[in-house]
Amino acid sequence: MARRRPEHPPVPYLLNSQPGPLHGRPLAFAHRGADPRRENTMAAFRRAVELGFRYLEIDVRTAACGTLVVFHDETLERATDGVGALSEHTWEQLAALGVGPDREPLVRFEDLLTTWDDVHLNVDLKDAEAVDEFARLVEEHQAHDRVLAASFNDARRHRVARRLTRSVATSGGWLSTALIVLLGPLGLMHWVQERAATVDCVQVPVSQGPIRVVKPAFIRRCHRAGLQVHVWVVDDPARMHRLLDLGVDGLMTDDAEALAEVMAVRSVWPQR
Repeated sequence: MARRRPEHPPVPYLLNSQPGPLHGRPLAFAHRGADPRRENTMAAFRRAVELGFRYLEIDVRTAACGTLVVFHDETLERATDGVGALSEHTWEQLAALGVGPDREPLVRFEDLLTTWDDVHLNVDLKDAEAVDEFARLVEEHQAHDRVLAASFNDARRHRVARRLTRSVATSGGWLSTALIVLLGPLGLMHWVQERAATVDCVQVPVSQGPIRVVKPAFIRRCHRAGLQVHVWVVDDPARMHRLLDLGVDGLMTDDAEALAEVMAVRSVWPQR
């Protein structure tokens, strides 16, 4: 039986923090669409949404023409049949490339943002240039409650906040998360909390190198500070169950079917 989750401050993006069918339940995130063969493509996203996912974790990078593209790597070789840095190609050039064996097309962030009005996007801003265009599109489509701005670089999160007329959800970058992991056990969580006041959650791996991050004490510290804990990337059902038993607030996976089955057993599913 999963532990009872504490009450978190209500955040519109985090549907488990406010009244509704997901209140107090763990959230399920489809990491890059949760289909590694065709990651960050509309085919992967549609499949995840059809399975019942309401949260899609995505990455965005800026093309040479300024278009915001849903893509993880700095270069094109691993995931597409193109070569070179994505930032050196225009959207017209990128649109001709294919991902995976079926050559699924790349996706513009704006197209994904406007495909569903009830799907939430966990957006990892992969380059500094992405900040302005991301903020512009969120403003244009009034999508503030449907996006979370994430980045390993905390400065990008702060720049996003300065460019928006109202706030969006955010997760901590490397610095703020490292402070919680390293200084929290020393009794300095109050000091850390003051510096992470604009963060709504931490999104972390189970371990970082030799350091075990997701431990009961870490989860308790985050919850006392009003922060949700989302864990990536978890594909093994047994590990999913163990983490949910510890009280984590969300899981990100590359195996959409596995997480859907676990959530169906333990929580509300589908989440759409």
